[in-house]
Amino acid sequence: MPTSVKQMIEAANAAVPKITSDEAAQMIKNGDTLVVDVRDAPEVAASGKIAGAVNVSRGMLEFRADPELPSHDKAFDRSKTVILYCASGGRSALAGKLMKDLGYEKVYNLGGFKDWTGAVEK
Repeated sequence: MPTSVKQMIEAANAAVPKITSDEAAQMIKNGDTLVVDVRDAPEVAASGKIAGAVNVSRGMLEFRADPELPSHDKAFDRSKTVILYCASGGRSALAGKLMKDLGYEKVYNLGGFKDWTGAVEK
């Protein structure tokens, strides 16, 4: 059982595959993919987000992703491929592990928003 945030992130990274921006772009192009930005609203307001991404802060994710709750967001469907990202990759790793724990099978960690924007700018 993890006893520190570092260990929690290591366990999450072991459970959720990390993908590149190119892999994410291909998954998005293939369709049936939910892209989730788990940063807080002020971060998204300051830098924007991936086109089509849903912004659900890390602290609210389980409440939006669990179909048994009244707060469930219909965009969250266990049959979809889910790509998560945050500012640097830690929160998205933890969010990915949470999604797996909630029964989502095709879950991937893009890492940080800068990984996407850096690839798009090239």
